[in-house]
Amino acid sequence: MGLIDDGTVTRELLLDDFKMQWMVTTPLYNIGEQVYALSDELKSSHPEVPWSGISGLRHRLVHDYEGTNWSIVTSIVFDEVPAFLEQVSRIRRTILEEG
Repeated sequence: MGLIDDGTVTRELLLDDFKMQWMVTTPLYNIGEQVYALSDELKSSHPEVPWSGISGLRHRLVHDYEGTNWSIVTSIVFDEVPAFLEQVSRIRRTILEEG
């Protein structure tokens, strides 16, 4: 996760800095959109991944921007995204191995 891993983006900075907020929301929009487009079969075969929460976050960010709770987004970015990325990496490896 680059800038988070190297300490450039901190929880405090994300809570207070509009540029940092904008920087993290765009990838979250994209991830949510891509998750929404995944097949129901793939999502149901990996129920451990919070698919609906991920696409729901995108929906909330896009349609309720003024109501964005940056404490929640910060928690998601720092506490949940790393696990999600690992889950997706495992799923991808499995698909490639079966391919």
